[in-house]
Amino acid sequence: MFEDKNEQRTPLSELGEFGLIQHLTSMVELQHTSSIKGIGDDAAVLEFDKKQILLTTDMLVEGVHFDLSYVPLKHLGYKSVMVNLSDVYAMNGNATQITVSIAVSNRFPLEALEELYEGIHLACKKYNVDLIGGDTTSSTKGLIISITAIGEADKENVVYRNGAKPNDLLVVTGDVGASYLGLQVLEREKEVFKVNPNSQPDLNNYTYLIERQLKPEARKDIPQLLKALEVKPTSMIDISDGLSSEIIHICTQSKVGCNLFEDKIPLDPQVISTCEEFNLDSTTIALSGGEDYELLFTIALDDFDKIKGNPNVTVIGHITEERDGKHLITRVGQKVELTAQGWNALSNK
Repeated sequence: MFEDKNEQRTPLSELGEFGLIQHLTSMVELQHTSSIKGIGDDAAVLEFDKKQILLTTDMLVEGVHFDLSYVPLKHLGYKSVMVNLSDVYAMNGNATQITVSIAVSNRFPLEALEELYEGIHLACKKYNVDLIGGDTTSSTKGLIISITAIGEADKENVVYRNGAKPNDLLVVTGDVGASYLGLQVLEREKEVFKVNPNSQPDLNNYTYLIERQLKPEARKDIPQLLKALEVKPTSMIDISDGLSSEIIHICTQSKVGCNLFEDKIPLDPQVISTCEEFNLDSTTIALSGGEDYELLFTIALDDFDKIKGNPNVTVIGHITEERDGKHLITRVGQKVELTAQGWNALSNK
């Protein structure tokens, strides 16, 4: 018989998502020599023969991660693949296969699932990834999607979160903050629709933001670009939970500090204009928004000339000693402690 341990009930929100993961996995020990990296990075790393295998999985739950009142099923299928491929590219690897598992309630007809898988197949074709299996089951709470991505990389090319060194440069791909604002626009239009179902939203001023939310693209091109430039990052992570959260992950696991410069954070013009319209601070959105699926990485200072002027990447700061702390340097030169206020799946908020 199991002992009754229900006397003390600790809410999951008290630990937070990452605290819960750490709590539940603190006693895990890897048993096999083929298990190079387990829990704690963007993907697991397995080694067989000359290649290391990258393995990562993500779950999307209706009502938590997506709202089908404004998310088309085809877009959802596509995005659910991107979420996983992004983790493989964040290890400087190449994604090769995925498995797809879904739990679905009886309110969804066959045609709805066909639409979902149309998006999945499109993503597989565009990113040259094989769908090799999965599972389907019933659900009483709507739609749940779980995708596992498998990738590979040469042993010497795999990049972890824990390799950043003082004086390394902090670099980000693309721009940040747009996906979160796209979500805010869609949520606003949903509320308008509730009041007036006949209203027709004018979304012309938000096309980029909405595309970044509904149909993000994983940065498959970046590992290829870095290889061509002969640059191997010292650390790397994808931006799913917000720029500040990801910087803090790198700093914590690398045991370093950082200076992030506010005026260097790349923002799309639609982000700036929409922040003004919504009366939001663009830096806060960039730091805490999440779901950008860009890559954040560090490089040695000696590699700066190799990436200088490249339109795909922006240097946004540098790594410092751990004792110096993690800071945002504002446009007026003020030093502010960098805090993680991005997505937390177990938050009560």
